[in-house]
Amino acid sequence: MTKKDHEESGLSKSVWSDADLEEMGWHDATVHALFLQPGEMASRLLLDLDYPVRWVPPVRRRDPFTFWVAPATLVFEEVWDLEGSLDFKGLAPELELDGIHRLAPPDGRAEYPLWHLEGHAFELKFRASGFRQYFRQAPRHVAGPMLEYADRGGCAFTEVGFD
Repeated sequence: MTKKDHEESGLSKSVWSDADLEEMGWHDATVHALFLQPGEMASRLLLDLDYPVRWVPPVRRRDPFTFWVAPATLVFEEVWDLEGSLDFKGLAPELELDGIHRLAPPDGRAEYPLWHLEGHAFELKFRASGFRQYFRQAPRHVAGPMLEYADRGGCAFTEVGFD
């Protein structure tokens, strides 16, 4: 991968994959949009999200954390057996991830693991061959784990990492 890294935030490359799963964490990543792209045999699942690249501890103990955040497109390939739930009863409808887990497939077909996207008020489970995540812009240092709509360039499913 030849894309430039971003030293201040600690982001080492602008395109990641399921091979990097152990190094990644989606806690507090905000999902702005989901797109299920149909295919002949299987679909693709694309998510437009704000990914917290790094949490920055406060200088003074009483101050809040700040964050390095980048808009990203997360693409799962060859998606099938998709199921999920939403439970926003009494809550503002906001999709915020807690984590993404790769689980052993129930039928032993290792080429299609079971993926679990766990959110604060939703979850998705599906089979997929893997994923790529494209950081569309360099991370910005901001007060919270989500970017302003205009700062992130609106909603997008661009599959190219920043230069």
